[in-house]
Amino acid sequence: MAKPVKYVFVTGGVLSGLGKGITAASIGNILKARGLKVNIQKLDPYLNVDAGTLNPSEHGECFVTRDGAETDLDLGHYERFLNIELTSSSSVMSGRVLRNLIDDERRGKFLGKTVQLVPHFTEAIIDTVKEAAKGFDVHIVEIGGTVGDYESPAFYEAIRELGSEVGPQNCLYVQVVYMPYLSTSKEIKTKPAQNAVRSLRSMGIIPDVLAARSEMPTNGHTKEKLSSFCGVDKEGIAILPNARTVYEVPLTLEEQGIGRYIMEKLNLKNKKPQLNDWKKMVDTIVADRKPKYKIGVVAKYLDNQDTYMSVFEALRAASWRFNADVEIIWVDAEKLAKTQSYVSVLDDLDGIVVPGGFGIRGVEGKVIAARYALKNNIPYLGLCLGMQVAVIAAARNAGLSEATSEELDPTAKDLVIYTMADQKGKENTGGTMRLGNYDCKLTKGSKSAKLYKKQLIVERHRHRYEANNQYIDQYTDWGIEATGKSPDGRLVEIIEATDHRFFVASQFHPEFTSRPNVPHPLFLGFIESLSTKK
Repeated sequence: MAKPVKYVFVTGGVLSGLGKGITAASIGNILKARGLKVNIQKLDPYLNVDAGTLNPSEHGECFVTRDGAETDLDLGHYERFLNIELTSSSSVMSGRVLRNLIDDERRGKFLGKTVQLVPHFTEAIIDTVKEAAKGFDVHIVEIGGTVGDYESPAFYEAIRELGSEVGPQNCLYVQVVYMPYLSTSKEIKTKPAQNAVRSLRSMGIIPDVLAARSEMPTNGHTKEKLSSFCGVDKEGIAILPNARTVYEVPLTLEEQGIGRYIMEKLNLKNKKPQLNDWKKMVDTIVADRKPKYKIGVVAKYLDNQDTYMSVFEALRAASWRFNADVEIIWVDAEKLAKTQSYVSVLDDLDGIVVPGGFGIRGVEGKVIAARYALKNNIPYLGLCLGMQVAVIAAARNAGLSEATSEELDPTAKDLVIYTMADQKGKENTGGTMRLGNYDCKLTKGSKSAKLYKKQLIVERHRHRYEANNQYIDQYTDWGIEATGKSPDGRLVEIIEATDHRFFVASQFHPEFTSRPNVPHPLFLGFIESLSTKK
């Protein structure tokens, strides 16, 4: 008889942005370190079908899985902390479940019954959780938002029902709460956390573990007070003050005995976690390092660092490998295009990164940054749109003044970047791009092939515009080379400048497969190039 799957549900209270995703990923980390087969999933109450059309300046980056699902950024945390590749089953939004439910109703599946949130919608949620959990020892499920959100009750009811179905030995609830610090009285207040737990209990869910976030360290009485007023065993409470790095959180949870406590609650035989390599990595991250490189990220979404979370994490991970550090300098792509004097901000940079993006806003500024990197021998790493503007920059530097992208000006004379044939007419729709893993063949002896140490690679994509094959024969005259192509040779995947310290740009998103302890080759090559003389 197969062993039952153990479920860990992670919820949040008080306010959003506490770090539920980091907490869920950290729990997965310490359980996986005990030899368990762990899967992880995000249930998001938003009515969107997926994260592909959400505004990145508001919600952070859109993370893409290997099978092409456009997901919440928390899946990036999951993959980095667990060093696994997730699929579309790990990202579930209300809109998707509702759409499937309505489709079933239209097909007559319910035989004329009244379709309701309970039991039909909740059962649909439960089914998605059970399906994703198959074949794993432990399945971790994070519920988006906070307890009390208007759109969330059905999700809490679903995890309550599932917990009741599988029994307390196979299900555990973790609530992440916040304890504010009052500087006037110099004390941490637990009342918001108490109220959040009360709200969760009103839905029929009693938390087994409390992860209490705070801005400051707490005294020894805080756990006792939380335990007394929240009805949670003291051993199941973790105090999580601001960490030096998010990768320290698994170690903090383990030090406070949460790993052992979870194993006991789920009736699993506890094992000593293999966390030595993770601890060494954290020690490297928090140590003082020199040099510190100034890297300009040329972007248009400047309001929220989460917009480029995977890019920043990939840059940092690569820098740690060289015992260096990076300082991220925001470069406003729109201002770069409109204000001549602002271009001087590029003079002080050690390297330039142009990440992905959509729409015409700020693109000309990114082209200016790429042209600057080419002319001044500044290391450049282009990602997705960053490759497209690199091609435009090389063409313009070589005298093709009207070179541009079809996304910018579909009537232009020299569309060196154009819409793929199978993407025409889909420019304003979600989930229709080239998404997920695709093969790429690298040119033998190229910088990219040397970095990857192989010629056939697999990388994740999210785009609908491509390099126009009609201009590839001119690349040599422009000073660039297509060193990575699809196996059939139709699609350009990587371009490199032929006489440059480091000018590499990919049509895919290498940041999605970078890990804190396994940096991506292209980011390693970029960081290494910063130490070479101009």
